[in-house]
Amino acid sequence: MNDDWRNNPKLAGMDRSKLDMLQNLASQGSSKGANEMLPFLMSAAAQGKKGGLKFNADEISAIIEVLKMGKSPAETQKLDKVVNLMKMMR
Repeated sequence: MNDDWRNNPKLAGMDRSKLDMLQNLASQGSSKGANEMLPFLMSAAAQGKKGGLKFNADEISAIIEVLKMGKSPAETQKLDKVVNLMKMMR
């Protein structure tokens, strides 16, 4: 898996443990289809919370923007839908 996303300036200053968790999620999530992403992300969020990791709104926004980079418009739209569903579930 390509680690270039880790060098994105939008993630500068993010705690190393958070970046490591994101790397793990990126590796695990790369094989997930759109219909599997919501349960996968919800589980990942619960695990992170259980592990004491909390992401602030700016970090979450930066992560989402990085995830969208290089994606097709259809993939970006699907990601937006997943994000909106997660917001409604909070």
